[in-house]
Amino acid sequence: MPVSPRPFDPAAAAAWWRSGTQPPWLHAEVARRMAQRLEIIRAKPQRVLDWWSSRSGSLALLQQAYPQAELIAVEPDEAARDAWLAAQRRPWWSPSRWGKSPRALSEAEADGAGAQLLWANMVLHWMADPAEMIRRWHRALAVDGFMMFSCLGPDTARELRALHARHGHGPAGAEFVDMHDLGDMLVHAGFADPVMDMERITLTWSTPEAALAELRTLGRNTHPQRHAGLRTPRWKRALMAQMQAPDPARVAITFEIVYGHAFKGAPRAVAGGETRVSLQDMRTMVRSSQRPR
Repeated sequence: MPVSPRPFDPAAAAAWWRSGTQPPWLHAEVARRMAQRLEIIRAKPQRVLDWWSSRSGSLALLQQAYPQAELIAVEPDEAARDAWLAAQRRPWWSPSRWGKSPRALSEAEADGAGAQLLWANMVLHWMADPAEMIRRWHRALAVDGFMMFSCLGPDTARELRALHARHGHGPAGAEFVDMHDLGDMLVHAGFADPVMDMERITLTWSTPEAALAELRTLGRNTHPQRHAGLRTPRWKRALMAQMQAPDPARVAITFEIVYGHAFKGAPRAVAGGETRVSLQDMRTMVRSSQRPR
């Protein structure tokens, strides 16, 4: 079973999650690009899971793509689920109040949800164990359902990583998992026909201050060996000068975006072994066998 060998601090990832409620601009942009890929999918899912919806930046896109579907937000825990529901409440006089009631689940509640589409935008790089999250996604899908995800790849912030290494600042962040390893994890989790793709997006800012401000919205340093404690104002001034040195007119940082897509096929029996099938999956397989061909 492929695993991620990277050092990773889950507590730092959880602290970033608690630090805000709005999806970063880059998340919304990646969601827009990923939604364009839905055009090639003929299936019309009736139940859609938006994983970590409060940071996904995808809700409106999914509602537009599948207006008749039951759209369910999935948040990391019960507290985050309740916070998402509270944020969706509308005043009694709002016309939107009389539409479909928003639904949300915690990750634990999403097991066996029987969704036809699981959408996970910019989530997987926050997992200490990406393979375990992929297995959880597999359990949340119905047979013949499909999953689409995006996450950051190893080339992300390569300029900042090189700068930190050159000046002895310590690791700039945890390493991200290569898309080929993620593809292997999909296969081992039981997904069929995995398709992996990637692109690089370069963001530029006029000042180092603006670049650092946006980076804070995108996450935190989750490397366990990152610098302990607070940096000094003198160190921060030196860092900003180093960031601006290559091009005084702009600061550029690269983001590698990895996209993945796969289906959950019907479980296959293994000779001499044991195959476990959930009740939801059995019902789906029975309905599929009864359809006219």
